[in-house]
Amino acid sequence: MKGIILRDIRKSYGRGSQILHGIDMTIEPGEFIVIVGPSGCGKSTLLRLIAGLETCTEGEIIIDGRRANDLPPQDRDIAMIFQNYALYPHMTVRENIAFGLELRGMPRRERHERAEAVARTLQLDPYLDRKPGALSGGQRQRVAMGRAMARNTSTFLMDEPLSNLDNALRVAMRTEIKQLHRQLGATIIYVTHDQTEALSLADRVAVFKDGKLLQFDTPEAIYDRPSNQFVAGFLGAPAMNFVAGDHLEGLMQGRDIIAGFRPEALSAHREQPAEFSWPARALLSEMTGADAILHCETPVGRLSLSIARKDLPSDPDNFWVGYAPEDALLFDAHTGNAIWPGQ
Repeated sequence: MKGIILRDIRKSYGRGSQILHGIDMTIEPGEFIVIVGPSGCGKSTLLRLIAGLETCTEGEIIIDGRRANDLPPQDRDIAMIFQNYALYPHMTVRENIAFGLELRGMPRRERHERAEAVARTLQLDPYLDRKPGALSGGQRQRVAMGRAMARNTSTFLMDEPLSNLDNALRVAMRTEIKQLHRQLGATIIYVTHDQTEALSLADRVAVFKDGKLLQFDTPEAIYDRPSNQFVAGFLGAPAMNFVAGDHLEGLMQGRDIIAGFRPEALSAHREQPAEFSWPARALLSEMTGADAILHCETPVGRLSLSIARKDLPSDPDNFWVGYAPEDALLFDAHTGNAIWPGQ
């Protein structure tokens, strides 16, 4: 297994078009790292730099203790899985999986045996003689994963591999990818804009914005202790609610703050429960099973609550939203940085 160290990675395309701004990351062998952020934040560019498909403007890439900046892609021993699968339509599943081994000169019988073993692991063995056009989206994605696995590498780079699948298939494939990671013990660096994938798959999450790394930590730490308001709002579904400090009681009076409340931290009440509440009117209730997401209008703006269906207000035009000051995450209204107790 290979560890990867990124030191002050910068990437520019000509004057005034800097994509990455000094990225520092240490990825341990066997870690599942998810890089998440909005479109255009530089996450796919970073993946291509690690793979050797592009070169750094500045900085160092260390792979398995060796400086890799000048190594060609084939010498980095890294497999990359693309968003569009990049399968050869005229080849069978067996031939697609084995293609990289053919380029390396492996004998035909040996590479087909290897392809068949990988296909069994991914439950693709019934489809070995089919071509990609006869497969579902999830099956094609597994073929792309199988081609990477067949190389017997210890590091996989995945660039939004599930974005072309419908929601049910994405959930199923997330489970398969996580199981595959446990089985192989490989290092995986996975790029996505889907924060649910980030929180459910990663050992650690790297949150990017505008080519900068804002936070690199466990999913639990990023959800519970986001470093700034952007990270807090980007991670979590439904998104965090933000309320200006002058609308609140019991929260750092006299300081210019923004308070963030996760939807599960707010509650709905028929009558005013206490001083820490606002009158509300429901706009939309989304059933998610036993729970519901309640979107409502209040004097402090629109809020989203994640509550049990049984707790939905009986009168949607006249109820109260309650909060506990200790459940608020606080952010500096000017810098957006998190404010923690004692600061």
